Amino acid sequence: MSDTRRPSTVRLLFASSHPGPTVTVTVLAAVIAAAVGHPWWLVVLVALAVVAGQLSIGLANDWIDADRDRAVGRSDKPVARGVIAVGTVRTAAFATAAAAVLLSIALGPVAAVAHVVLVTAGWAYDAGLKRTVWSVVPFVVAFGLLPVVSVAAGGAGAWPAWWAIATGAVFGVAIHCTNVLPDLLDDAATGVRGFPHRLGLRGAGTLAFGSLVVAAALVLGGQLAGGDGGGSAAAVVLAVVGALVVVVFAVVGIRLVFAGRPTRALFRLVIASSLVLVVELGVAGARLVA
Repeated sequence: MSDTRRPSTVRLLFASSHPGPTVTVTVLAAVIAAAVGHPWWLVVLVALAVVAGQLSIGLANDWIDADRDRAVGRSDKPVARGVIAVGTVRTAAFATAAAAVLLSIALGPVAAVAHVVLVTAGWAYDAGLKRTVWSVVPFVVAFGLLPVVSVAAGGAGAWPAWWAIATGAVFGVAIHCTNVLPDLLDDAATGVRGFPHRLGLRGAGTLAFGSLVVAAALVLGGQLAGGDGGGSAAAVVLAVVGALVVVVFAVVGIRLVFAGRPTRALFRLVIASSLVLVVELGVAGARLVA
């Protein structure tokens, strides 16, 4: 009976892929691709390429960190619990990375290069940059390039507006800092001392939620700027409301940080903020294109 209740390999692999960030990044890429007017099939292709890349990054993380996760008793990691073999996760990581490259080629040269660099940055983080002061760089690069992948897809020569790239890069800082805050003690015990670790709980938390506010301000500024007098009234109102919501999330997050509670709720606040930004970027439409 116990064997019949055992999760399937597919479910265990998905659980090992960091599904929350994987889904969030994929949705963001697809929304941007749809917002700039790409045909449905190209939006689907962007989503498939991005999800393959994100799956590979998440799987590589759990494969490479398997011993460390076991050492600190990470019950949320299937590999650490011993319910899936490290070799299976490693194979899936390489397979999804290969799929990401092949799908990227179909997006056109600019989008393909941008996405391959994005995925490479994620793997570089997994492979060792997470233990250095440069741990934030892969996140800045990856999230900064995400709008390039979505906008340039199709090879039409389009390029995202500067503020869209800047929003992604700044948001990457928030993602990185809040993702590691609950693991500061475990990381210290296993020799991981990345950029947020050197700032400490309050420093990294303040930077993370401050970055969220900057990202919201960039989206709002993108709606207001431009030679045509800015975006539509509805889009501007939505951007203002979105910015206020993100500010509220940031205040709540900073309060939790200064209360000394680095829980997973901090990362959930960032994910919630990302969904707000996704809606705003979707409404921005053609203004996402330089």
